[in-house]
Amino acid sequence: MQVVYEPWLVLLSIVMVVQGAYVGFTLAVQLGDAVGVRRRVLLAGAAFSLAVAIWTMHFVGMLAARISFPIDYLVFPTLLSLLVCVLVVGGAVFAISSGPFSVPRLFLSACLMGVGIFTMHYIGMAALHASAHMEHAPPLVTASLIIAIVASGLALWLATGEVRRPQLILSSFVFGIAVSGMHYTAMAGMNLVALPVPSSSAPVLSTDLLAIVVAVVAFCVSGIFLLVLVPDRSRGEGSSVKVVPVHAQTLQAAGVPVAPAGALAGNSKDHETQFGRGTYAPLGGAGAPPPRIARHLPIERDGATQFIAVEDVVAVHANAHYTYVFDGTRKLFCPLAIGEVESRLDKNRFMRVHRSHIINVDRVVGHRRNGDSELVELTASDHYSVPVSRGRVGWLKSRINVRHD
Repeated sequence: MQVVYEPWLVLLSIVMVVQGAYVGFTLAVQLGDAVGVRRRVLLAGAAFSLAVAIWTMHFVGMLAARISFPIDYLVFPTLLSLLVCVLVVGGAVFAISSGPFSVPRLFLSACLMGVGIFTMHYIGMAALHASAHMEHAPPLVTASLIIAIVASGLALWLATGEVRRPQLILSSFVFGIAVSGMHYTAMAGMNLVALPVPSSSAPVLSTDLLAIVVAVVAFCVSGIFLLVLVPDRSRGEGSSVKVVPVHAQTLQAAGVPVAPAGALAGNSKDHETQFGRGTYAPLGGAGAPPPRIARHLPIERDGATQFIAVEDVVAVHANAHYTYVFDGTRKLFCPLAIGEVESRLDKNRFMRVHRSHIINVDRVVGHRRNGDSELVELTASDHYSVPVSRGRVGWLKSRINVRHD
């Protein structure tokens, strides 16, 4: 039998997947700078937001279909489709954000996300088996899978560009096309045959009301993730650097040139050049504008905020949401996260060799193995070694050779 659709429910299904995708991508773009528990929470939030968006679009889209016989949805396949979608989409987000942008990583992530959308759809369709026999046209099944993979890849590629609101909105719309295009293409290739089942006397909730309830719940879930996990950027920048409460004497004692009163407030470019401001780049940072390099980093000492010249930094070590800056003799507390510190440093001089360590390449004097681990030796008043991740060993050796040739 041919399926017809209620137009306003079709539109609602597309709106829900676009808004859910916007929340999911907004969380995912923060993974590059996040560490520890926050990184895991952001990954879970992004995966769950995107999966709920996909599942809500599918469910509301099914309720938009006007079928001449009653349909009962089995609970287990319906919930299983959501679980599978969360796991596979989470894997896609983790894959694209686990390192620098590359075409193989984008291809893998697009395949994972597309297959997740595709699998979720057909597992969800299994919830109708108690009410109808379904036949699927192979060409349209294949087309739906291709649409899901290609459009997912395009959405992820757009999300790896500059982190601006129009860019995220565009990637969310493309993702909405991926999900809704896959869904309605697959539905076009489906043929339903009603099964003889006894009528139930249980009260039935109208499909329109059920669609509205599901949409409202999904919208609230997305809103909660957005409010809880997305930081206040303006508040965060002001509190992390802590330039305003520092007295001129403190800056002069740290060797930082002090501008006349009001100069920092009147010329933000001078402020960014002095202390640096990392670009807020999503999912690996591809396509972001070049960062402004800092000449000083903030440190906390003796109850006051002071500054250390970047030239004196030997290494940086992450500790939860903060870092310690090693100047060759002391470890100084820095209120910035390691991702924020990395974004302010010159990539030609500083290298992140481990999830929790950044080194000054000019201070490297050698490297050695310690069991299964690789260590890099840095020049300092005392012996100082930093662990190197396995994936960074070859890159580090090539950088050291280039710097010392």
